[in-house]
Amino acid sequence: MNVLITGASGGIGMELAKLFAEKGHTLLLAARSEDKLRELADEWMRKFTIETHIFKSDLSKAGAAEKLYGEVKAKGLKVDILINNAGVGLFGEFHKTDLIKEQEMIQLNITSLTELSKLFGREMVEAKQGKILNVASTAAFFPGPLMAVYYASKAYVKSLTEALDNEWSDHGVQVSGLYPGPTSTGFKDAAELDDSKLFKNGTMKAEAVAKIAFIEFMNGKRQIVPGGMNKLQSKASRLISRKTAANIVRKTQDRV
Repeated sequence: MNVLITGASGGIGMELAKLFAEKGHTLLLAARSEDKLRELADEWMRKFTIETHIFKSDLSKAGAAEKLYGEVKAKGLKVDILINNAGVGLFGEFHKTDLIKEQEMIQLNITSLTELSKLFGREMVEAKQGKILNVASTAAFFPGPLMAVYYASKAYVKSLTEALDNEWSDHGVQVSGLYPGPTSTGFKDAAELDDSKLFKNGTMKAEAVAKIAFIEFMNGKRQIVPGGMNKLQSKASRLISRKTAANIVRKTQDRV
């Protein structure tokens, strides 16, 4: 099967790509860093004897999702599995954070994910088969003081994922959501979280998250929450008021 993975040059996306490579799937790798993608693609082609295609794509820019879709189609490739992994966050009080960075975050986390889901998803619906994995976060379950736009964007991803799975399951298409907690990737630095408590309380390794995600996704699970504490938090979110949840999140990720 052909697997398209965005944000494939590092973190969870890279680890998922490696797992699909080990199983012999054809990889379509998209990220901003073409050099890193080429390095990974060459390594996996040699090691696993698979076919790879790389696409330099900055999905935080308007029109990038449609451009990526066009490039995939221009190569005559069909996408059987779509992994919407690319995403970014930003830490800080909402009235102080950078508006342009937040606009780019919305473009990446929401708009591009939505466009790719529609463009490739409708082909899957027509073919009566396909799988989509949208990488969200445990942030999707809570309001997020000090990361307000990021948490809101992941709540959108959760809602969209559940709605599309309901619509498309009758057409043979699976739409799943992955909800990791703090994970050892480049996210912390990109989100400017150096002085937040959030990553001081322990993280999962990207490799561990990807292994759980791969197994459960390929077995048809719709809501994937790696890690016992993360599962507990996702369940607790339904038992407390939103105001209480916001207060807890604020204390969890306030400045050190």
